[in-house]
Amino acid sequence: MCIPWCGGRREVWRRVVMAETGTVVVSDSGDFESIDVYKPQDATTNPSLILAAAGKPGYAHLVDAAVKFGKEKGGDLENQTNAAMDRLLVEFGKEILKIIPGRVSTEVDARLSFDKEGTKKKAKELIALYESVGIKRERILIKIASTWEGIQAARELERDDGIHCNLTLLFGFGQAVACAEAGVTLISPFVGRILDWYNKNQPGKDYAGDNDPGVQSVKKIFNYYKQHHYKTIVMGASFRNTGEIKALAGVDFLTIAPKLLEELKNETTPVPKKLDSHAAAQGQPIEKVTFVDNEAEFRWTLLEDQMAFDKLHEGIRGFAKDGQTLKNILREKLTA
Repeated sequence: MCIPWCGGRREVWRRVVMAETGTVVVSDSGDFESIDVYKPQDATTNPSLILAAAGKPGYAHLVDAAVKFGKEKGGDLENQTNAAMDRLLVEFGKEILKIIPGRVSTEVDARLSFDKEGTKKKAKELIALYESVGIKRERILIKIASTWEGIQAARELERDDGIHCNLTLLFGFGQAVACAEAGVTLISPFVGRILDWYNKNQPGKDYAGDNDPGVQSVKKIFNYYKQHHYKTIVMGASFRNTGEIKALAGVDFLTIAPKLLEELKNETTPVPKKLDSHAAAQGQPIEKVTFVDNEAEFRWTLLEDQMAFDKLHEGIRGFAKDGQTLKNILREKLTA
């Protein structure tokens, strides 16, 4: 599936840089003005991206709309703040969906990462908000951290409610296996953050291109999914350089920040296809593993993978912190 790029420089970028890799490019940004420059298929957001965008004057009207909604919901200040926060996420998503033809990912509160029922409740609330402004759930991916609780919440949301999920903060192979078994729509393995961990904890090695541990992680997941016929989409995310992106040409989706999209636009060298579904299915066999109804084994596998364990929990803390900062801004406006 290729991107429906249109217009002069965007068409040149698609043709020259990504060639015929078959990868869908997704914009990784909360800044829909920059998204409009590239016209990707889909877009992803998270609390950190929304926080960065919400501070810009051009988005003040979205913040004001969210604050107004919170006040209208009534209740105590905390209830109003939570309502305003949810509405702000939906306001950004709604504006992004005016630009792109596909889907936008909206993240549940990271503090719910270990609360299955709380995650399901919040996901349904976000979908209801989207539907109240005329956006069908088919255009939304609910982003959930790839904890055991998050994966089980996603399983039930997909199966019982027709709510499609993007399992984020994914660093380990075990997480990817459990997500596929849960039948989630899409996973987001964080390539660049894996590289960060190795650069910090095992410095001095050549991690460029195909040697990048984040690239290697995504390739293994992609090959495993294709060999065992899982339909879950693999979307590489969180890139540190264009070399990582080009090393994954051919993967299902890539979500790329505007800065790297701009660098790629200026590339003149064709990018060969590195990953192929048919070749993966016929390639070196990867033994099938399972975590169905085996929470203990999943947790042990995650604990044994120090990188995945560290980065998952670090990511949850980071998103929770930025989410709380955003809530504090809304709370101040509610009391002004």
